[in-house]
Amino acid sequence: MTRVLVADDQTVVREGLVLLLGLIPGVEVVGTAADGEAAVRLVAEHRPDVVLMDLRMPRMDGVEATRRIREGFPSVQVVVLTTYADDESVFSALRAGARGFLTKSAGAEEIAQAIAVVHEGDAQLDPSVQRRLLESMTAAPPPKPRPTGLTSREADVLRLIAGGRSNAEIAGELFISEATVKTHINNLFAKTGVRDRAQAVRYAFEHGLADPP
Repeated sequence: MTRVLVADDQTVVREGLVLLLGLIPGVEVVGTAADGEAAVRLVAEHRPDVVLMDLRMPRMDGVEATRRIREGFPSVQVVVLTTYADDESVFSALRAGARGFLTKSAGAEEIAQAIAVVHEGDAQLDPSVQRRLLESMTAAPPPKPRPTGLTSREADVLRLIAGGRSNAEIAGELFISEATVKTHINNLFAKTGVRDRAQAVRYAFEHGLADPP
């Protein structure tokens, strides 16, 4: 079972998510929080696998709650589920350590997929969020050149990560084994200084190594 904590300040949203998650096989809701402080406290108490986190909440917002959860409980993954997909919200959440970012227009299948994907250690970003990242990079100063230490194959792997591909899909597209994909990922993480796939996606967009969604 994947143990999930729901954090949202709107009662109707929390209750709706609990009902929705209860219909997903293999998912168990272990608690709900109405603000960021409660979310951090309940994570310490229940140690869920995944937190569905709203961003705009009283007492402590979702970004700060995500940062504290990721620092204090690195095995707990965070999926942001919010109405807001503006650049600042996206970048702040990713910097704080969120591995998933969905808007509240997401359906049950998308939410279930995001929970499963981040629980496995991968990242899941809403397509509209990826478009916003691309648009913000287009409007920003010219991207930095590819670091000289990054090989062309590592850059290919990074581009496919930014495109939302799994390790298996990357292996299929590049005609290499999944073990080789993991080696390339470990190498490019070390060279770029990113900690996880969500940060790798942001790095790829910032350095012009991502294809348009």
